[in-house]
Amino acid sequence: MIKKKIDDATVLEQLERLPEDSRYIYTLDEGKFRLTAVQCTTMVNQVRANFGLGFLETWVLGQAYIAGGLLASEVKGNDRITLSVQCGGPIKGFTVEAWACGAVRGYLHDAPIKLDKPLEGNDLNMLYGPGFLSITKMIEGSKTPFQGDVMMEYGDLAKDLALYYQQSEQTPTVFSLSLKFDKEGRLMGAGGFFVQVLPNCPEDDLKRLEALLPELPYVGKSISQGTDMKEYVAEVFSEFHPEFLSAAPVGFSCPCTRGHFLAHLKGLAQDEKDSILKDDKYPVTVSCLNCGTDYSFSKEELFGEGK
Repeated sequence: MIKKKIDDATVLEQLERLPEDSRYIYTLDEGKFRLTAVQCTTMVNQVRANFGLGFLETWVLGQAYIAGGLLASEVKGNDRITLSVQCGGPIKGFTVEAWACGAVRGYLHDAPIKLDKPLEGNDLNMLYGPGFLSITKMIEGSKTPFQGDVMMEYGDLAKDLALYYQQSEQTPTVFSLSLKFDKEGRLMGAGGFFVQVLPNCPEDDLKRLEALLPELPYVGKSISQGTDMKEYVAEVFSEFHPEFLSAAPVGFSCPCTRGHFLAHLKGLAQDEKDSILKDDKYPVTVSCLNCGTDYSFSKEELFGEGK
């Protein structure tokens, strides 16, 4: 993968001020809840640069990347987890893949997102339309991945992820997927959290947590102001006595390489190679679907001398 340059000076200055992208895991209230929190402003800005995304596309795919960073805490070792949405609205859908190590990659199924009229307000549900949300866990050594699906009811990724866990795993959860943009549409803060109710949690404690959640400060805004998610968790969940378990990096990363794509092109069927030769347009450029990296190849690289 090749990271494209983030060329907005204001964004670069902001990223310098913010804590490094990270994922933190806690238990709350003496093991009644599990909380995963991420701060990932650099990651989402790099995604925006690599794919050349506008404001709306950054908003939609940025939420998906935050979710990927959180869901990566659900797997271990070399395992990975895929979040996919297929929907009938203008968004069309996206696919995001995350590894246990915190690497996240993924793409919008249709970009740019085509709207009949400008978006009004902060509600994306009409842009999703009817659709399905899928989560697939690929466990190292297992021949069969585990996949669960749920019909989207809210057109809100955070709420529909919570619905997935409630229906597929019978686990009450809550997600916060938060981005803060400035007036010019620059992304200044990105992050979120994922709270899972653990077995044998009393109903009264669950209600106490549910009562707290609507009152929490907006995560993206807090991060944009320089708040580390460790500080955020310690402050806003203080009455639940958060116990820190682990920390890990999170970031935009894709294992694609130029050599991989060259081998793929050389392995094309002969009729496809003949079509490339007939077009006689070089260099041939291919793009990685998952990270937006462009790789260019000369005629000599593809077919050797004399072609």
